[in-house]
Amino acid sequence: MTTNQSLPKPDFAPAPGAALPWWKGAAIYQIYPRSFADSNGDGIGDLAGITARLDYVASLGVDAIWLSPFYPSPMEDFGYDVADYCDVDPIFGTLADFDALVAKAHGLGLKVTTDLVFAHTSDRHAWFAESRASRTNAKADWYVWADARDDGSPPTNWQSVFGGPAWTWDARRGQYYMHNFLSSQPQLNVHNRDVQDALLDAVRFWLDRGVDGFRIDAINFAMHDPLLRDNPPAPPSNKPRTRPFDFQQKIYNQSHPDIALFLERIRALTDQYEGAFTVAEVGGEEAEREMKLFTAGERRLNSAYGFNFLYADALTPRLVREAAEQWPDAPGIGWPSWAFENHDAPRALSRWAVEGVDASAYAAMKMALLCALRGNIILYNGEELGLGQVDIPLELVKDPEALKNWPLTLSRDGARTPLPWVAGARHAGFSDGDPWLPLGEAHDALAVDRQEADAGSMLALTRRLLALRAASPALRLGANARWVVQGDLLGFDRIGEGQHLRCLFNLGAGTIDVATESGRILLALNGAEPDKLPPAGVLWLEMEETK
Repeated sequence: MTTNQSLPKPDFAPAPGAALPWWKGAAIYQIYPRSFADSNGDGIGDLAGITARLDYVASLGVDAIWLSPFYPSPMEDFGYDVADYCDVDPIFGTLADFDALVAKAHGLGLKVTTDLVFAHTSDRHAWFAESRASRTNAKADWYVWADARDDGSPPTNWQSVFGGPAWTWDARRGQYYMHNFLSSQPQLNVHNRDVQDALLDAVRFWLDRGVDGFRIDAINFAMHDPLLRDNPPAPPSNKPRTRPFDFQQKIYNQSHPDIALFLERIRALTDQYEGAFTVAEVGGEEAEREMKLFTAGERRLNSAYGFNFLYADALTPRLVREAAEQWPDAPGIGWPSWAFENHDAPRALSRWAVEGVDASAYAAMKMALLCALRGNIILYNGEELGLGQVDIPLELVKDPEALKNWPLTLSRDGARTPLPWVAGARHAGFSDGDPWLPLGEAHDALAVDRQEADAGSMLALTRRLLALRAASPALRLGANARWVVQGDLLGFDRIGEGQHLRCLFNLGAGTIDVATESGRILLALNGAEPDKLPPAGVLWLEMEETK
């Protein structure tokens, strides 16, 4: 069935252009170090492996890399349980390896951003070892400790994200300590100025080593309610509840107003280093409000991204419009970042697959949409190859969240599998040894070397799309104008610095007839024509008028 959609002229006039920092409108490539490239044959990716493959990353046309945690860690949450903020875990290499990576990246024109995990540490961190030793030592108040209730139960009803109470009894202190995630990830007391100073020292340490910016993990979990009030129950909802965490409104265990003041201290420090960039990860029911709070004005973080797309079961025109319209081009509103995939969410291609639409065509449409969004865009390693989610059997699952909630929580491991570099090679060229997670059986055919040799591959298209975005002032920095959301049709304009683009996408399986004005075709995918969008069709038109 076809529908006719007319697209009226926009009445939007863009503001004059101005010199902007490198990160505004940037394309950032997320590297999950364990799974990117293994240089020593132990089955785990490492910094030297990343360095050896940086020419490939630069060839994509991205502006920067984001490295997921590589710090010393017992790896109970695979690096998001940090035991030392200022070193490299031996499984990934050494500080010298990190320095070599930064030097190689900078030589290729790539900026380097790293992960900061400031809401909690590992229970193996020296700070926690000292804090739990007594109630009177110098770091006694560096974590969130509280006495039991009169009946011995935890101090509050707060629940952890991964399941179970957010409190664990510690016999050394005779108190409970708080943890929003695993019990081995004790909550830092970021209300404490000394803790803030120590975290800022870590920021300075990496900036001094040449790091260009930071992605700040789960920052809305950084401060709790000091009055230790119970969370109220969540209102009735049609959403499935798979964990005790889902039964509460998360008001008092996270999202304290003073988080924004700590972010101002981070920004004041990063502003001392030219071009330093900060982006917050923010999830939860209040994500839109908190992302705006954390990026408001010129004294807080540069950008933020949430889970609008990462946890979405389907890609719809309405979802895209509602997410984008949360970030108008207006004074005081921050600059957004967008990700369709990352290490915490199932591969988007598997979540969003539409019956009757070829997977490779859908992957092409999805990448074109990401590259057309206003804001920074983040590509997750393997997304440029069109990788889908891997089904990891329970006996091979490593993800602690999945193990706690199996089978109600889908394993994050399926998006963390090693990258395929060489088709037909042992472990697809990722490692000479057995990899820490199995490679996807379907991924060998999508290996980098095979796609490098195919001008029609997803890899080749990704390079083309990123080049178009980089060369287009409207796509990289322009404003959004008049949206069209009708059935499976998504349309929006990008306008900036004398360029006016009309971007059209068919997110469904039927053909859509579209009445458009004449314009130069900048991009046409999956058989798209100026008056017709086949399934997963994409059309970018450069309009003659520039008003």
